Amino acid sequence: MSESNHNLAVQLWAVGDEVRLKILACLPFSEDCKHRNNVTEISERLGISQPTVSHHLRVLRQAGIVNRSKMCRDCFYWINQEEGEKILEELKKVITSPDSE
Repeated sequence: MSESNHNLAVQLWAVGDEVRLKILACLPFSEDCKHRNNVTEISERLGISQPTVSHHLRVLRQAGIVNRSKMCRDCFYWINQEEGEKILEELKKVITSPDSE
């Protein structure tokens, strides 16, 4: 398996969880003061415990799908659009090209 396919597999695993998809759905697409979300806000919005939200955000960050910025005691999260577009392009290559390896 090529390195790009390995990375894609890790990223697809990261988004292949229903809770992580719910978290992604409530994140903004840029580091924006108006629409930023911290763990407490995400937890309250989704009715999920803060430790669970933190765990899922860590998985998404490690996969490069989510970015964060620390301000005082809070971390704010947003979707890494550039990485999301790369994932879509790589997945498209794999699905549409039988010899993608």
